[in-house]
Amino acid sequence: MKKLISNFFYAGLFLLALNFTACQDEFEEVGGPQEQETINANSTTAQLIQKTSAQDGSYDNIVDRASCFALKFPYTVEVNGIQITIDSKEDLHTIEEIFDELEDDDDILDIIFPVTITLSDFSEIVIQSKDQLEEMARDCLEGGDDDDIECIDFVYPITLFTFDVNNQLSGEVKIESDEQMRKFFSELEDNALVSIDFPITLKKYDGTEIVVENNTALAAALSNAKDDCDEDDDDDYNDDDFTKERLDAYLVECPWEVREVLRDDVDQTGQYFEYLMTFAEDGSVVVNVATGNTLNGTWSTTQSDHGPLLTLEFDTLVDFNLEWVVYEIGEGKIKLYAEGGNRIVLKQRCDLNPGEQPDPDTLRATLSECEWIIKKVKNQGEEIERLLGYEFKFMAEGVVTLSNGVSTSEGTWEIGLNSQLVLSLMITMGDEPGVSFEWPLRDLANDRLKFDVEDIGYELILQRVCNDNADDEDVAEIRNIMMGGPWVVAQYKENSVDITSEYSSMDFNFDTLNQVEVSMDASVINTGLWRVLRNHDGVLKFYLNLGAEGSQGELTEDWYINMVEANRIELVHEQENSTEILVFEKP
Repeated sequence: MKKLISNFFYAGLFLLALNFTACQDEFEEVGGPQEQETINANSTTAQLIQKTSAQDGSYDNIVDRASCFALKFPYTVEVNGIQITIDSKEDLHTIEEIFDELEDDDDILDIIFPVTITLSDFSEIVIQSKDQLEEMARDCLEGGDDDDIECIDFVYPITLFTFDVNNQLSGEVKIESDEQMRKFFSELEDNALVSIDFPITLKKYDGTEIVVENNTALAAALSNAKDDCDEDDDDDYNDDDFTKERLDAYLVECPWEVREVLRDDVDQTGQYFEYLMTFAEDGSVVVNVATGNTLNGTWSTTQSDHGPLLTLEFDTLVDFNLEWVVYEIGEGKIKLYAEGGNRIVLKQRCDLNPGEQPDPDTLRATLSECEWIIKKVKNQGEEIERLLGYEFKFMAEGVVTLSNGVSTSEGTWEIGLNSQLVLSLMITMGDEPGVSFEWPLRDLANDRLKFDVEDIGYELILQRVCNDNADDEDVAEIRNIMMGGPWVVAQYKENSVDITSEYSSMDFNFDTLNQVEVSMDASVINTGLWRVLRNHDGVLKFYLNLGAEGSQGELTEDWYINMVEANRIELVHEQENSTEILVFEKP
């Protein structure tokens, strides 16, 4: 594809004040020993240069079905009843996406006239109607009978030297674009002579660059490049013309998620949806299933007259065992087709790598070792504070309990891959929907586990507690002090705002079984949960859960224990742009 530049200009053309002898030293007259250093305007080399610098019109064949000209941006089309303004090449993909939504429908595209077309020599023509456009397109035969060379490009700038009627150097021009190069050569007199300031660089279709030192090497490189690649000059926009080598590299680049499977005209998508296929360079392919199982097979590619073919072979995935025509590739998607109503659509998932996930048995064993305290749980972005400090026990036979020390809920748990094929803790607890979810593992440590789905606001953080921290002397001492109440709130501040008075008439009693009672005038007004434990960073924490609502709900936090005395305990809770201080004292 050639870069379009709308405003053509020549770099300053100036005369060089060189005497006749100096010119003879550098450039010889035609017929001299360096004849190859000059190019005649009618020569084969000049024609190759013009073809290589020509405007390519094949990139928008989905719209105009003509490879020898292109529609000038912007213009408007109506695609299956949807009006779209095309401002760039990227917008052409929108047309293809609409066409691809349904495989068996009739795709209709109408151009809103007038439009301007740009020909291979960068000249422009205003087209007023569909009939006029079709008449222009008749010169562009199916199969790409345009004269441009698209598989190699000039790397600019390039300096050209011109000669006078005596074949002596007369000036120089700096060329900055294909448009300038094409127009420069097309406007030369028939017998004009030009020389190139070598060396120059050429870039091939695959991105590799070559340096040429003279006209002979230049002509050979341009001529050989004509058939080096598929110039995509046909009207089959949907093939996204690609090579076997490109397909091979694309397959092993990232895992591929199964999005659609049809076998013998029967929709089997539900059976294989979101399976993850990982292709390796050695010809092996591993399929990860949501249950945690892996299936192994082989893959290979060959080149045919219809493009690359992909052959898949599995012992168990028999619906995949075919030689597939790869009829579309690009933008993170591959579509496979085989006669008889067979189709597979794969979506690239570079964000997933099942091979790097922790072993399911490791997570299963870690969860089963001790109890796990909820440090945080969020559901659709809302933090469920009433579950702060609740304790999970993951037991054998897939049984899990969730307790606050008084009441206990029971459910099931298992370890496997979720629908996105990420290792997950799957909890089902009918009377506690706040924790019933497929929790994808994001962080695995000995004493802390984090699960989350950031996009939809789900998060679960668990802190491991073995034997209720019975072996931690600091934890045991603080618990004994707290159970020697009652306690009153001596200070409660949110940043610089002191709201101690709201709690000054309340008594707090921290009892066994992690229960706390809040009383006023000897009457219980609230109950909740409290815990003291050492977190994964070795820091002592005080968990207080008095519910998300009510006059004491603001105290529901996981507090850092700042200071402990027999008659006083100071707690601090810090988060972004906020610091809370809570001080309990014995009356």
